[in-house]
Amino acid sequence: MKISIQSIHFDADKKLLDFIQKKADKLDQMSDQIISGEIYLKLEKNSVGEENKITEIKLIIPGAQLFAKEQCKTFEEATDLAIESLKRQIDKNKVKLKPHLHNRKSEKEILEIEEE
Repeated sequence: MKISIQSIHFDADKKLLDFIQKKADKLDQMSDQIISGEIYLKLEKNSVGEENKITEIKLIIPGAQLFAKEQCKTFEEATDLAIESLKRQIDKNKVKLKPHLHNRKSEKEILEIEEE
């Protein structure tokens, strides 16, 4: 899976980028359907309190886009929450696809039986 990480209006350090890449690699292990991903790191200036770090993650999979956005005190925390949200979305997407694939298999078996 190809992932691009962009930090908006600031320079992210290598340690943060490595942390995010490691977390994103775990998503790739969950599903081989992920084509690419985009991660945006933003600092919100007008936020109330210290929760001004935003992580947005968009994954491209066949037939859909998965998206998660989290705002926390640290980019690491926001990334963790966004990744967890995407894991749930990947699981839901797998469940949606299983009946569809199962129906295809059934249709194929029916065609084979009819041909005999």
